[in-house]
Amino acid sequence: MSKFHFTRNDSHTIGVELELGIVDGQSMALTSRSNELIELLPESIAASCKHELMQSCVEVISGVSRDVADARQDLAGKLRAVQSAADQLGLGLWWGATHPFSPWEEQRVTEVQRYLDLVNLLQEMARRLITFGLHVHVGVDSGDKAVMICDRIMQHLPTLLALSASSPYWENRDTGLHSHRSKVMEGLPTAGLPTLMRNWSEYVWLVNHMEETGFINSIREIWWDVRPHHNFGTVEVRVCDMPGNLDHVCGMAALVQSLVKVLSDEIDEGTYQFGCHPMMVRQNKWRAARYGLAATLINTIDYSECTVPQLANNLVDRLRDVAKDLGCESELLYVREIAAGEGWSDRQRKILEREQRPQAIVSHLIQQSRVD
Repeated sequence: MSKFHFTRNDSHTIGVELELGIVDGQSMALTSRSNELIELLPESIAASCKHELMQSCVEVISGVSRDVADARQDLAGKLRAVQSAADQLGLGLWWGATHPFSPWEEQRVTEVQRYLDLVNLLQEMARRLITFGLHVHVGVDSGDKAVMICDRIMQHLPTLLALSASSPYWENRDTGLHSHRSKVMEGLPTAGLPTLMRNWSEYVWLVNHMEETGFINSIREIWWDVRPHHNFGTVEVRVCDMPGNLDHVCGMAALVQSLVKVLSDEIDEGTYQFGCHPMMVRQNKWRAARYGLAATLINTIDYSECTVPQLANNLVDRLRDVAKDLGCESELLYVREIAAGEGWSDRQRKILEREQRPQAIVSHLIQQSRVD
C-alpha cells in the first residue's frame, strides 16, 4: 500500500484556484482553445494557468499566499495577462459555474493521458463535466487535523454553496436550480460530500483501497466538496460555484480561511470528532442548490430554520476577530455584501428576462468580471 505524507504547514496560508470558461467573443459560446490561450501567455504566467479536463476551461492559480490580500494581488496580475491574451485571440473569460447555452457534447477533451484515462473510466459522466468552480486551499499542521476539519467544516458547506451559486442554466434550459453545477459534480462516483473519517490513517487506507480495486486511477480523482491535500498540506474546499467577480472570490476565500482557522483552534482546545449528522448537511446542500441565497437552511446546532443571509452574517460576526488575526477582515466583509445582494444565478436570470437572448448573459457578465 502507498504511504501519503502530509506536508505540514505551520501557518494558515491560502491558495486560490479559479476555473474560468473560454468563450468565443462573437458567438459567446464555449470554445475549445485553451492550448492557444495558454501558449500566448508569458512563461511566468503560463506556469500558473492549467489545462483542465475540457479545452474550453482554463484554471488560474494563485501562489501560496500569507493572506487573501496577497492572493488577490497575485491573481489580479495573472488575470490581466490571461485577459490580454484572450483579447488578442478574440476570446472572453466566463465567470460562472455552468455556461448558459453551450452543449457539453460539443466540448473537446484535453489531449493529456490522465484526462483520456478518466473519460475512458467514467464515460459520459466525465464528458458532460462542463462546470467551473472556485477552490480554496488553507494550510494546516497535520493530516489528522486536516481530516477532522474536513468533517467539521461540512456543516458550513451549504452556506458556501448558496453564497456562490451561479449555475441556473444547462444547455439553454433553466434548470430551476441556482447551482446545477453541484448536481453535475454529484454524478461522479467520488464527488459530493465526503465520507466521514476519523484520522489520517483511515483516509490513506480509503485512498489505497479505491486505487487497488480500480475504482479510481489516482488520488487526484477524489473530488469531494472538501478534501485533505497531502502534497500542499491543506484543507481544500471545493464546494463553491464560480463567483462572478474577484471581490466575491476574495470574500469567499476569506470566509473559508477564517473557518479553517477557527476549527483548527477548536481542535487544539479539545472537541468531539464529528460536527453534525451528514443527513442534515445533505438536506441543507440540496436547499442551497435549489434556492441559492433564498434558501432556508437548518441550523445544525439548535435545528432552527435560518435564512442564508442570517447564517452568513452570523458567521462574519463569529469569525471577525479571527479574520483580523489572519489579515483578511476587509475581504471577509464582502460576505455581507454577497448575502445582501442579488445572487449570480439571479443576475443571469434577470439578464435573460430583459434581453431575451442567452448570449446577453455571457456578454454582460464577462464585462462585469474583467479585472482592471
